[in-house]
This record gives sequence, structure tokens and C-alpha cells, in this order.
Amino acid sequence: MLKRLSPILLPLALVLVAETWVRLAGVPVYLVPPPSAVAGRLLSDPVFFAGHAARTLLGALLGLGLGVGVALPLGAAMAHSPGLERTLLPLAILTKVTPVVALAPLFVIWFGFGWAPTVLIVALFTFFPVLVGAIAGLRSVDAGALAFLGSVAASPAEVFWKLRAPSALPHLFAALRVALPLALIGAVVAEWLGSDRGLGHVVGAAHTRLDLPTLAAAVVVLATLGAFLTALLARAERRALFWQP
Repeated sequence: MLKRLSPILLPLALVLVAETWVRLAGVPVYLVPPPSAVAGRLLSDPVFFAGHAARTLLGALLGLGLGVGVALPLGAAMAHSPGLERTLLPLAILTKVTPVVALAPLFVIWFGFGWAPTVLIVALFTFFPVLVGAIAGLRSVDAGALAFLGSVAASPAEVFWKLRAPSALPHLFAALRVALPLALIGAVVAEWLGSDRGLGHVVGAAHTRLDLPTLAAAVVVLATLGAFLTALLARAERRALFWQP
């Protein structure tokens, strides 16, 4: 029973300790808001936070979809052709090492304060881990199984769908576990720098006003959203990889 409740009891204990410390130490709200003030801000206008959270969630998912949609076919092509990998992988690495925060203002100038900057920034955040996962996964086939399919004259399409794609799933889910939090981070960065909607905008505006209860409330909503999406992904992974222990 205690083991089941531990994921709830530990955060609750930390909240109680933080509340007690802030109250007893007399820390000003504009420096460290007590958890009760953060909860009060959330409960005072839940529709406000829900609307901005929905905007952030949609931007993150659209950008993640774009990043995955580009990374998977490109990863499949690079896994099949080492020469293509040697040519394109250095260019793909640029998307990882380039400071995306520096590109955000350019995207806002080029595309305006709409969905496009958010989606593109999230796609840049999530593209590389999915690409690497796709390449590694599609090459992680069992040599014996590959030889067997060759002995029965299986077509390249049959080899891909019956062997390579299932073998790649564990690597792809591992990549998605990295990419999903990055999608939320990318959405927040994009909204902070160039949007009038979303949790990133709320955090930026609250920071400017030194409104720490609102800022902390937005962070709590964002963390809850990330935990929920991670749990959904873990559930999907268990169902998709049912043959694994």
C-alpha cells in the first residue's frame, strides 16, 4: 500500500516542507511563492491556464509530428544507405548543435506570431533523437532472422515490415521518450520568444511583471502536462512491445 502511495506522498511531503519553510522564514512572495499561493492562483482562474496549456500541447504535438514525420523516412533511407548517412548525418547534427533559441526570433520575423514558429522550433528540437533512433533501430535486426527471410526469398518490403520495423520499435520508443519532453520545452521556448498564447507566453509575461505565483502555476501545469504525456507514451510502449518482459 505504501509503495503505491509513495509517488503521491513524496511530492506532498515536499510541498508541506516548502510551505512551512516559506512561512517560517518570512520569504517574500515575489521571491519564493508558497505552494498555497500557487494553488490559489491556479484555482482562481483554471480556464486561463487550461486554454494556454491546450495551445502549448497542440504546438508541441504538431511540431513533434513534423519532426517525427521527417526523421523516420530519412532515418530509413540512411539506415539502408551508409553513403547517404555519411553525407546527411553531419547536416542533421547541425540541428542538434545549433542554438534553436537564437533561431526563434528569425522564425518570428519570417512567419509572424502564429503556429509556424512554434511548430518549426519544436520540430528542430525533436528531429535529431528520432533520426538517430530510427537509424539504430532499423539496423538492430537479428542476423539469424535476416538470413532466414533471405532463404525464403522474402521481398525487401517483407523484410522491412516483418523484421526491421518491429526490431526498430524499442529504439523508436526510447527516442520518443527523449523527444516528447523536448517538444514541450521547444513549444515553451517558442511561445516565450514569439507568441501571445501558450504557457511559454504566460511564463514570460509573469516574469516581466515579477508575478511569481502565476509563473510557478504555469510551471506546475507544464510539469503536470509533461508527466501525463510521458505516462501515455509508457502505456503505448507497453502495448506496442507486448512481447518484451
